[in-house]
Amino acid sequence: MGSGQVSTTDLAGLIGPDALGRFGLPGRITVAGLGISGISAARVLAGLGATVTVVDNGDGDAHRAKAAELAGLGIEVRLGLLPDGARAGEVLPEGTELVVTSPGWQPQSPLFLAAAKAGVDVVGDVEIAWRLREAGRELRAARTGEPEPAPAPWLAITGTNGKTTTTQMLASILRAAGLRTAAVGNIGTPIIDVVTGEEQYDVLAVELSSYQLHWAPSVRAHSAAVLNLAPDHLDWHGSMEAYAADKGRIYEGNTVACVYNVADRATEELVEKADVEEGCRAIGFTLGAPGPSMLGVVDGILVDRAFVENRHKNAQELAEVSDVNPPAPHNIANALAAAALARAFGVKPRAVRDGLRDFRPDAHRVAHVAEVEGVTYVDDSKATNTHAAEASLAAFEPVVWIAGGLAKGATFDELVQKSAKRLRAVVLMGADRALIAQALARHAPQVPVVDLDRTDTGAMLAAVREAARLAERGDTVLLAPACASMDMFANYNERGDAFADAVRELAAESA
Repeated sequence: MGSGQVSTTDLAGLIGPDALGRFGLPGRITVAGLGISGISAARVLAGLGATVTVVDNGDGDAHRAKAAELAGLGIEVRLGLLPDGARAGEVLPEGTELVVTSPGWQPQSPLFLAAAKAGVDVVGDVEIAWRLREAGRELRAARTGEPEPAPAPWLAITGTNGKTTTTQMLASILRAAGLRTAAVGNIGTPIIDVVTGEEQYDVLAVELSSYQLHWAPSVRAHSAAVLNLAPDHLDWHGSMEAYAADKGRIYEGNTVACVYNVADRATEELVEKADVEEGCRAIGFTLGAPGPSMLGVVDGILVDRAFVENRHKNAQELAEVSDVNPPAPHNIANALAAAALARAFGVKPRAVRDGLRDFRPDAHRVAHVAEVEGVTYVDDSKATNTHAAEASLAAFEPVVWIAGGLAKGATFDELVQKSAKRLRAVVLMGADRALIAQALARHAPQVPVVDLDRTDTGAMLAAVREAARLAERGDTVLLAPACASMDMFANYNERGDAFADAVRELAAESA
């Protein structure tokens, strides 16, 4: 069995029935949520001997299938409405000693309020993974009969935007250095499965969301980075201050480096507030020429003035800007942050270059789709908030911008003000498009705007046709919605696919 799944017969018998207590875990645990991370936590905790109850308000066929699978492992699952009419996900099971939550559950959920009233702690799957690192080492040693090294250190990454790309870049660099690694956390395989799985790693590249950090009080990374801070998920956190504070938890207890964004003062302030290990350094990254203890860019070269001898006088070339794919400004910043964390771990300059060259971004992240009649079409459907859209727009000029969707409480005045000079025209679609239209009227009244009042399956094709009509040779048509997608699409991937399909149809017509 690989690291992606752990059975209940795979753990307690290997390292002893007292495993829970040795790793700071009680015997009766409630898991909130029947998603990927919840199932992972339930399996592993039951495997270590805990009595586990999973609760979820859902009660569809998919929920029941998952519940049946877990029941076969001796795990109780409570779904939908309970016999007394209460919702399963809102009632704390009797005898619960710890609640393990999935990232999306809000702090004010009735289950957590009940836990607080009963004096029961609530933590997330990342916290459980951190506590079980030593358990994973013991499990691997028991399976192989060979001594295992210390648990893999964590190089952790958070930020409003760019987390996944930077984490994947970091993993690519670490692999280029010959290190056994994986990109985990808010990405890929559940981190609990990785920590307790059969494969041994030298170091982990860990993406952490603000939700995960909120529920992970004990995590202490080798080094960590906050890429940027902008208003997002404020409905979950309650305020910008609370959101920033949760992001800042990633620096607590760092041992080698706290990496911050020189262009975003708020990230440096989080470093200044953090309680770190003696000798841990603040390392900045900048798109300009770096000062001492920074990484930056000089004449198209990514350079390091942090992890070199005599950093006040010397700099180390790491890679060329052209090695970054794509070489948009925000992505160069991502590359610098990844390089800083890798260098903090002792990675050589050549591995930074090779890792960046090997890296390929996921779909729908500033992805070139096609060039049609001299106009370039770019899919950045992943730009689901204003900060991401601003970074995307900054990479191109002039732009016909396709935007709109669910605003999630965002405002668009600052985005339009900063991007107005780049805009040839704008095509708006989606539920909250009027908010963007109003900001455009206030701050860019000269920019032509097409308002598409339709949500049918042909809406994206109509948007692309309107953008093509407005664009001139040499322009970029950019899908960077600055909004979530769920008003019209299942997710940002489906929205990006619709855009790419529409562009390909346009290209076929012009061929």
